[in-house]
Amino acid sequence: MEATELLKKVRKIEIKTRGLTRQVFAGEYHSAFKGRGISFSEVREYQYGDDIRSIDWNVTARFNHPYIKIFEEERELTVMLLVDVSGSGSFGTENVYKRERITEIAALLAFSAIQNNDKIGVILFSDKVEKFITPQKGRKHILRIIRELLNYKPESSKTCLNEPLRYLTNGIKKRCTSFIISDFIAPDFDKSMRIASNKHDIVALRVYDISESELPDLGYIKGLDPENGAEKWIDTSSVKVKKAYSDWWLKSNEITDGILARCGVDNVMIRTGEDYVKPLINLFKRR
Repeated sequence: MEATELLKKVRKIEIKTRGLTRQVFAGEYHSAFKGRGISFSEVREYQYGDDIRSIDWNVTARFNHPYIKIFEEERELTVMLLVDVSGSGSFGTENVYKRERITEIAALLAFSAIQNNDKIGVILFSDKVEKFITPQKGRKHILRIIRELLNYKPESSKTCLNEPLRYLTNGIKKRCTSFIISDFIAPDFDKSMRIASNKHDIVALRVYDISESELPDLGYIKGLDPENGAEKWIDTSSVKVKKAYSDWWLKSNEITDGILARCGVDNVMIRTGEDYVKPLINLFKRR
């Protein structure tokens, strides 16, 4: 992608996602994802109605007058985005590719994070960790993330969640909030998800296209698997083919639902052709 075109796309995404963050999103994000705990802030003189358990006895003894400790929430979090850049992201039948929707969602979360004074980092993955961006703050950092999402050319077209999850577990030492943004069309990842979710707060955002759940009636078409390059002619008018396709989709989602439920991972399905803000807000309200 040429530099001028890339800059325009980055700016377009920034304008859209920053606007959404300010208008509707940041408050829900703040409520759903708490800081690391409570830290001491200062002391002040005791006032009628204060909790006597908060009295600072050392200061009280020094000044011969009761003082209490004031605490505040440690708001700063480290947020990690695990973003699927595999070949299946190049699919889309509703005027937007899955990869484009994934990029917008990642940008929205990133701007929400920095608005709440959180650090944001990124792991781009296919069937391996493609790129790691160290957690930092600031607009320049977010714009770099968006540029990478728009312009990154993955080395592999396949998908596997095990490697990025292992990288998250081993590479991020302190507990963080992690969003996995993917279509979750991947082999078994039960064990690695269970280990990662024991250490970090993980949320799964499952992006899909309507034609992945319902095979459209288009007659004979040549299908291409973007992850392995295999081509195959498909009779989309066949009742048998449509049922087999539907059964595969339902079974695949049933397996993913089971893994996420067993690991205690909150998740939401986001369709490419529909608004993605409402499903995210509903997810955050449930937390």
